[in-house]
Amino acid sequence: MEAPRIVVVGAGFAGLTALRTLRRKAPRARLSLLAPRAELHYLPGSIWIPAGLRRREDLIVPLGRFLERRRIAFHPGRLTGLSADARTLHTDQGELACDGLILATGARFLRRLPGIEHAIIPCDGIAAGEAIRDRLAALEGGTLCFGFGGHPQEPGAMRGGPVFEFLFGIDGLLRRQRRRERFRLVFFSPSPRPGQRLGDRAVERILGEMRRRGIETFLGEKPVAFEADAVQLERHRLESAMTVFMPGLTGPEWLEQSPLPRSPGGFVVADAHCQVPGFAHVFVAGDCGSYPGPDWLPKQAHQADLQADVAARNLLDSLRGRPPRARFKAELFCIVDTLDRGLLVRRTERSAHSLPPLRAMHWAKALFERIYLRRY
Repeated sequence: MEAPRIVVVGAGFAGLTALRTLRRKAPRARLSLLAPRAELHYLPGSIWIPAGLRRREDLIVPLGRFLERRRIAFHPGRLTGLSADARTLHTDQGELACDGLILATGARFLRRLPGIEHAIIPCDGIAAGEAIRDRLAALEGGTLCFGFGGHPQEPGAMRGGPVFEFLFGIDGLLRRQRRRERFRLVFFSPSPRPGQRLGDRAVERILGEMRRRGIETFLGEKPVAFEADAVQLERHRLESAMTVFMPGLTGPEWLEQSPLPRSPGGFVVADAHCQVPGFAHVFVAGDCGSYPGPDWLPKQAHQADLQADVAARNLLDSLRGRPPRARFKAELFCIVDTLDRGLLVRRTERSAHSLPPLRAMHWAKALFERIYLRRY
């Protein structure tokens, strides 16, 4: 029997974890990666760019050697749609056929609010961290506003952790530079308890850290619009010399040109096995999917890795004529970094735990980055 042709779309956390699992479990499979570039952009490290602890070249990892070692063919391009049976991928560079498919393209940010172009979206890429660094360096003082939003049709489609990290990191940086007193730091959120998905104890720790650092909060008010020098909330207008805002997420654009089912928020519908219902040998992992699970199920790198490993295992079972059996674990695991300390948060369906900011957790986050990137 000829070895199956398996295509993984996306060179982020989920895509690369899927490829590693596939090669380990199926040494003879013909594996291909479709992505715009053969690079891993390690966005979690961008929180340290403003303080000079990371540079662009530290966070962009060329994948050529990894792909060569694992015998993975690389197809540069962007997915634009799928055929009716999802066996042919339409890309901006032509068509690509497959026997099995794992979709790990990530999500898009909702950019519906008026004036959103005036805000820096921290997870928009390495350039966003550089923009925050450069803007901060050029300021003599003023109000700095930080916030995040969600998706009205899919509340779980949000990512707030990096905003907390940029907020605390910039507060710490300004203190190191002995110019914190020149700046007013403000955090805003439509939720009265931001970060609730992290668990009650973690929310209290985060809000307590804001109070301790003299960071003002405007909670329970939705942002209405952004201006070049202001943030307009439902009841308050905040002057802003720099606005860092994380919008809610929605599904990828290519999904609109495919037959795959979509969730209310515009994501690929998946089951507990990460399989797309109604489509044999088609699986999804990471931010582009909508999965069953608790209401706090995160869209973060750790959860994407767990989903990708399960998707790869189940795809191989599917191609061998076996029903998918593996189920991904719902687990939120993160360290909210404050530049020199880290607040550890772990949540499962059985429990939720957090630790106060500890210096050891900052170094643990940096060590994890080094170990993770060494694989590639």
